[in-house]
Amino acid sequence: MSAEVKQFALWGSAGHAVVLADVISLTGNRVVALFDNKDVASVLPGVLVYKGEIGFRHWAESRGSSIKGFAGLAAIGGGRGFDRIAIHKLYREYGLAVPVLIHPSAVVSQGALIGDGSQILALANVAAGVKLGEACIINHNASVDHECHLGDGVHLAPSATLCGCVTVGDNVFIGAGAIVLPRLNIGHGSTIGAGSVVTRDVPSGVTVVGNPAKSLN
Repeated sequence: MSAEVKQFALWGSAGHAVVLADVISLTGNRVVALFDNKDVASVLPGVLVYKGEIGFRHWAESRGSSIKGFAGLAAIGGGRGFDRIAIHKLYREYGLAVPVLIHPSAVVSQGALIGDGSQILALANVAAGVKLGEACIINHNASVDHECHLGDGVHLAPSATLCGCVTVGDNVFIGAGAIVLPRLNIGHGSTIGAGSVVTRDVPSGVTVVGNPAKSLN
């Protein structure tokens, strides 16, 4: 993350925004604005919440040329990866940086490739040869083993584990404590239920649960 970036905007004013704000503060930066599509109270003392795209555009235009020194992230978890990507596109329209955010306690291989706006949270592990797309979330204590390839907008919930050489499509949500065994493929837009053990490939657009994981569709 660029040393010049000190002020962050977050889209979302709920628990995930609190988590990201904590990581941002640990990296010496601060959150100065929140955005949400609903009328909600701010989860960060002293930080205003602006409503929706109109609120964002008004805020961004009021910053003038100084907006170039801001960064933005989507504080939206779950299976909403495409929403995170759309928010990043809006940020870039106004010149905000969309950096990678890594908690100081996370272990990330120097050989891993991390897409813009991805978030790697406390105690997470990203091993050698891993590729993450844009706007991925590797949540607390989650593990992505060697040579896994994740598409855009993937979210691994806390303590989820991808064993080696797993391929994950775009906009996939993998629930808390789920395990995906080595060399499997998870199709675009699928959901892996919490605590599931995936022992075979998962097609696109389905939800699987259980041990071994089976489709609900």
